Amino acid sequence: MDYSTLLVEEQDGVTTVTVSRPSARNALSGRVLAELDHFLSGVLVGPAPRGIILTAAPGPAFIAGADIREMAVMTPEEGARFGALGQRVTRLLEEVPCPVVACVDGYALGGGCEVVLACDFAYATRRAVFGQPEVVLGLIPGFGGCVRLQRLVGPAAARELIYTGRHVDAAEAARLGLVTAVFDDRDGMLAAARAVLGRISGNSATAVALAKAAVHASGGTTVAAGLAFELDAFREAFTTDDMREGTAAFLAKRRPVFPGAIPPVGAREPLLHD
Repeated sequence: MDYSTLLVEEQDGVTTVTVSRPSARNALSGRVLAELDHFLSGVLVGPAPRGIILTAAPGPAFIAGADIREMAVMTPEEGARFGALGQRVTRLLEEVPCPVVACVDGYALGGGCEVVLACDFAYATRRAVFGQPEVVLGLIPGFGGCVRLQRLVGPAAARELIYTGRHVDAAEAARLGLVTAVFDDRDGMLAAARAVLGRISGNSATAVALAKAAVHASGGTTVAAGLAFELDAFREAFTTDDMREGTAAFLAKRRPVFPGAIPPVGAREPLLHD
């Protein structure tokens, strides 16, 4: 597929995906979702990058939401197909084996907020704004917001945000747990995202993928079901060469050499070696 709404760049094992529809405040049209679907499906079948930064073209919005002009004329059947595509994209963000960091500068509303919720974690600038304002349009979150927001901020806070449709600034988003860290500007945010993915890149990609799968599979389940998912992934780790290398390196007091790992420049030894 020739991407017309995405910019994809690779550097040092990390892929930066930029949603680029600045004239529409980077709104999620059917075309944007189809291109994200195509890109993420390719990552799922591999080879996967060591990490993904998901951001958007500079402007007032990260992703202002789903494309209202398209939705306004949709039939119920078309709306269902559009929602299913949005849900598929957000599921793929969870299912790709590498970590995905959302970098939010500006408005992340509606579908834009739902994309953020599906990433592994999010960084934001001080001018970032989040919200699920669909009820103002006579709609509800349809790309996973009703499901994921309550898991992240708790049921009561999620209900208040969804029912009122109000916006929250970056500071409140951090207090709620929507974002992991807030930065003064876009450049600082992106540099921090590259740095954290650089540190992750020095670890076992297999172990990171197994941990990600266990975290997402166990979310929202019972403790017993979650522990069963975790135990399956834990057992799988024992079948890998990375586990043998990692434990051998620990006992030998040396840095592990995992296939494809990219040690960050000047990185500390792993915390277990402290």
